[in-house]
Amino acid sequence: MTKVYKVGDVTVTRVTEMTISGIQPEIYFPGSWSPAFLKENRDTLPSGVIDSNSQLIVSIGTWVVKTPNHTILIDTATGNDKNLPYNPDLSNLQLPYLERLKDAGVTPEDVDYVLLTHLHVDHVGWNTRLVDGKWVPTFPNAKYVLPLSEQQYYSSTASHNKANEANFNAYEESVLPVVEAGLTQTIGPEGGEFLDIFKFIPSPGHSIGQMSISLTSGGEEALFGADVMHHPFQVYNPEWNSMYCEFAEQARISRRWALNYVADRPIIYFSTHFPESAAGYVTRSGNGFKWEFI
Repeated sequence: MTKVYKVGDVTVTRVTEMTISGIQPEIYFPGSWSPAFLKENRDTLPSGVIDSNSQLIVSIGTWVVKTPNHTILIDTATGNDKNLPYNPDLSNLQLPYLERLKDAGVTPEDVDYVLLTHLHVDHVGWNTRLVDGKWVPTFPNAKYVLPLSEQQYYSSTASHNKANEANFNAYEESVLPVVEAGLTQTIGPEGGEFLDIFKFIPSPGHSIGQMSISLTSGGEEALFGADVMHHPFQVYNPEWNSMYCEFAEQARISRRWALNYVADRPIIYFSTHFPESAAGYVTRSGNGFKWEFI
């Protein structure tokens, strides 16, 4: 059964596109992974974060936010039929994402806004769908809101490098069609408020202009952390970057900021890639942090 979270007068629901297990931690956290961490902490770590072979479990999905006036999606996962020659595991998928969205009470026509934290392949894919050989906006009535610096970077040859191979074609197939349809609105690099209850907060490093998004309603707060963290192990080890972080030192700075931001107050952290519910709380533990799913 789909779990619905309340943040003041707003509801938040997770729509998971896929869950992936069997991910080798030494590859996912290159140059950082230490088997000793798992050996020393296995009994106290939250369940569901590794499989029976001690390999990582991650997910890809969307958050559905419903206010009294609007239906909003935060990130749109990977999408079907995408041509991703350097990312075969996510290429040419055929997944029932729209059916799952409908199960959460949302049709494509219902969506008023799509808020994009950044423009990596697994956050923008369902912006568009393939109809008669042409990429068309999946959410025809929505305004797609995205960081300006992300658009400028991924639409330029500056992003055409080996570190960004996994993202090849993502802009052309999943972002450019909504730009050309006149459906986009950009957020400047300084971030800022949106619809009174949201705030785009710069958290670059994983990508050049990534934004986290805070939600405040009825005196309660949540943070959609984008990819400042990919897996709960990074809560315990903020210095660990994933293999997908493009700007390493800045990614660590943003991760530490996010952990401090949510650890000192009762703020729900809505992740993009954590397994299980993908939602939880960060609390302090000695000089570090720990994670608890909700």
